[in-house]
Amino acid sequence: MNSEAFRNQCCKDAESSFALNDSSLSDRIIQLEITKYLDEVFPNIESGSTSAEQTSLSKRRREDIQKNNGDEAANADDTANLHMDYSVVVKVKTLYVNSSLLASKSSFFYKLFFNGMKESKQTNITVRITTSEEVPFMELLKFMYTDSLNVTSLPSMLDVLMAADKFRVASCVRYCIRVLLNIPMTPESAVLYLELPYSVLMDDVIRRLVVAAKQYLVARYKDITKHQEELMGLPLAGVLALLSSDELQVASEDVVFDFMLKWARTQYPSLEERRQILRAKLIPFIRFPYLSCRKLKMFQTCNDFDRDFASRLVFEALHFKAETPHQQRIIAAELASPSRFFIERSYKYRPIKVVEFELPRKQCVVYLDLKRKECANLFPSGCVSSQVFYLGGQGFFLSAHCGVGRQSFSHCLGLFLGMQGNGPANFSVDFEFAVRSKPTIEYITKYKGNFTFTEVPAVSYRNFFCIPWTSFMAEDSLYFINDVLHLRVEVTIKNQPNIQ
Repeated sequence: MNSEAFRNQCCKDAESSFALNDSSLSDRIIQLEITKYLDEVFPNIESGSTSAEQTSLSKRRREDIQKNNGDEAANADDTANLHMDYSVVVKVKTLYVNSSLLASKSSFFYKLFFNGMKESKQTNITVRITTSEEVPFMELLKFMYTDSLNVTSLPSMLDVLMAADKFRVASCVRYCIRVLLNIPMTPESAVLYLELPYSVLMDDVIRRLVVAAKQYLVARYKDITKHQEELMGLPLAGVLALLSSDELQVASEDVVFDFMLKWARTQYPSLEERRQILRAKLIPFIRFPYLSCRKLKMFQTCNDFDRDFASRLVFEALHFKAETPHQQRIIAAELASPSRFFIERSYKYRPIKVVEFELPRKQCVVYLDLKRKECANLFPSGCVSSQVFYLGGQGFFLSAHCGVGRQSFSHCLGLFLGMQGNGPANFSVDFEFAVRSKPTIEYITKYKGNFTFTEVPAVSYRNFFCIPWTSFMAEDSLYFINDVLHLRVEVTIKNQPNIQ
């Protein structure tokens, strides 16, 4: 961000700042005790802890302290001494202040000076802050005297904002927000907004800022495969914003899982630390029901995850996959609020269900469900492809197209079974294409036969239903059950060795 432009947004002439710390214009003295945490003063105090544990502990202490300070400010029986556990005083500042002026700008100082308790009648009041809060606290005091700020960077503005929120200076909160809303978003500023403490997020306008930050990151990085190198350096808050979004435009959930694991391995080389962050922070945002069976198997045996924990998630995902589309929608609707576990993203390739058999022949049954709206969007020349599925070590996919039939010369739906890549020479399969149909709602076989993948990479039926597109999409169409088209393809490898 341009520092000069930021300064022009924020700075005003502070004509009345002379009154701050002037004993002749003040009636109270604030003894400002500036503290450090014990693990900062004595780095080896928790030598038995890992670096991740120490960082986590320090963060929890700061959050607890901020919450406690805020609670004290909100209570009528506040005392001037804000209790700071885990800390030691490293410096004391004496500040001369006007109690009426501070009380008029801050509900915190109003209760501190005029709550009617014994402490409120004392001339000397003690307030404790941390070393990181010293500069923003002094800027906040100046603001209460001048209604202006003299900060020249976004991090400094956010520090003042948090101080203003903590000490309940509503006018300064509004001032900071007004400036922040006029600053162009960048990846760096978006992450800073996402890392604001929870107490600040209680403000509706700050919530807007956080939502805007998430939207900015998702819009910038929605195709995470194009920004792998840049995203590896993105802080945790930014990664969580991406993983929580339904709007990522990815080939499949497998891509999201691989990105998450690669990022975690880059940021957390320690296996123990990585396992903790994966389970506590990242895994809740992976949509396991939409992972391929191949990826679920990998997840269950991956050393980065606890085996029992992984097995439970795989079981839940497979259970969901086995449900009918109607029941899946009910489950997703019921659980969408507490968890996004069952919500689809904007996948480039449609999720499928695959049932595999090894004996007596290598065979799989693939289920592809398409919503009426997805089919309507195919007209006049679109296509939608499924995730890849594997049989005999070879990858396959299904693809539905809207195109002009060779014989009818009108638009119609086509269905294709394709092989991924070149594949082995003369790979032969038996196949059967079927669709659910009214009134029985049973699967009806439309085509079956055998096919050898040589120079032609797919077996296809360009007019799958032998009807025009308008008839296929009509309200009384035989093939949409609750506005879902249910397709099934069975694939069997030919020429398998005899089983003794």
